[in-house]
Parts: sequence; C-alpha cells; structure tokens
Amino acid sequence: MPTPHIGANSGDIAETVLFPGDPLRAKFVAENYLEDVVCVNEVRNMLGFTGRYKGMPLSIMSSGMGMPSMSIYATELMEHFGVKKVIRMGSCGSIHNDVNLGDVVVAMGASTDSNINRLRFNGHDYAAIADFDLMKNWIDSAKEKSARYVVGNVFTSDTFYHLSDDIYHIAARLKIVAVEMEAAALYRIAAEFDCQALAVMTVSDHILKEERMTAEERETSFGDMMEITLGSL
Repeated sequence: MPTPHIGANSGDIAETVLFPGDPLRAKFVAENYLEDVVCVNEVRNMLGFTGRYKGMPLSIMSSGMGMPSMSIYATELMEHFGVKKVIRMGSCGSIHNDVNLGDVVVAMGASTDSNINRLRFNGHDYAAIADFDLMKNWIDSAKEKSARYVVGNVFTSDTFYHLSDDIYHIAARLKIVAVEMEAAALYRIAAEFDCQALAVMTVSDHILKEERMTAEERETSFGDMMEITLGSL
C-alpha cells in the first residue's frame, strides 16, 4: 500500500531501483531506456516509474537532494516495497587533481560530516560502504565501454555551500576523491534492510579548480553513466 511519500501500490515497484536525485532525470531515463513504462509516484513531484529493461522489471525513483530526503525514500522503498538493489546515479564535485569533469566516481566508501548515521548507531561512527557485487558488476560494465571512472572514498556532506575550502583540502589529503550529498545515508539504510546499494556519480564540477560542465556536457556525460549502470544489471 502507499506510504506517506510514495503513492505506489504493492507490486508497483521492482526489486531493483535506479535512484537519481532529480525527478526529471528519472523521467528521462524511464522514457528513453525502459519499455512498458508506468508512472508509479507523483507525490510531491518526486517522480517514480516502473518498466522493463531487456525484459527485466526495473524502477526509476527520484530521491531529492541531501541525506534527509534520500533517507525517506530509501527507507520506504526497502521497508515497505521490498526493494533489494538500489543504485544511486547522481553528480558530484571532484577534489582530486586526477579526477576530471565527466569522469564517473564509484563510491566504494562514504565519509560524512553528518550525524545521521551516528544517530542510528548509538553515537558511534559507521563505515558506510558499497555492496561489493554491485560495484564489481558496474566496473566490469564500465571496462566493456572503455569508460573513464574512479573507485574511491567520497565525502557526503550535509552542506552544499561551505564557508571555506578547508574541508576539501583535508578530505583530499585523506585520499577522498569527490564530494556529494547522499551516499553515506544510502549505504547505512541498505545495511539496515539487508539491501544491496551502490552510488555512482558523474563529476559535474571540479571544486578546487573551479571548473564546471556546460549543460550540453552534463547531458552527454550523464548518459554514459546511465548506460554503464544499465549494462551492469
């Protein structure tokens, strides 16, 4: 039955979900890559779709921005709709000299400045990590397409606009390759509900170099990430 934030009925959502932040990106993926597509959620304009990819049931659900929004949708999908695999497809900002615009970052782990995971782990630090099998399959798909990708630790922040670049320099010294806003929460929620999860993000900005993609570059590069992800399923 529907939840407070997802208006779908039982059976409307597939066990595998692709999880972009942007509702319009969810709509784009559904309309351009899936067959027999049905819109299963419009609550708060957080669009969700279910269809088939090469005969396999597949849902695309937008998560919104940030860990609180991600946490709501991930929890409801896993707890109430029986979702077993989730792949976040988003964007990130590079803080590494060798990770450039258009590269795809595969978040093997996710550090964070948020207390959201500590609140669920009795005040302790939780090591938020990707599911190995999903990550391996994604990397194998990327290699088949000769795509540019980087596997590493990301920094999941509650803050989009930081007061200074200090945290970026500290993170870079610790070999963190990029900054984003959702992966740490997704990985912890997946562990709670025995679900497989992976976060992959296209580098749309280089924070320290002050570089950013054009709208046209974003469209092309994000398409590459989508096709690699679909090829990994």
